[in-house]
Amino acid sequence: MAKQIGPQVRQLDTRTAMPAAKKADAELLTPQHRAWREAVLRRSNHRCEAIDDGRRCPTSAPSRLFADHIIERKDGGAPLVVANGQCLCGRHHTLKTAAARVKRMKERY
Repeated sequence: MAKQIGPQVRQLDTRTAMPAAKKADAELLTPQHRAWREAVLRRSNHRCEAIDDGRRCPTSAPSRLFADHIIERKDGGAPLVVANGQCLCGRHHTLKTAAARVKRMKERY
């Protein structure tokens, strides 16, 4: 088997300011939040609860799933109430979070 040669040109990072390291919100690391997350995922049978064109998303474990706050914490949603939680796959979680941010920004300006 032939030996492969690595890339000859290095990638140069030209950013003048490096982005801050990501940090999880301390509230999301508590035992109470972990119990809430597990209760939300268990209630959904570890399957995404989003509805597309009248059908429930088929994504389920072992795919990555998120316990999402229906009313976001930033918008006054109850952080540890299971009824304020829904199980979403990565795609639907991203779409829902982006829509909530847009709505929040429109309300601000």
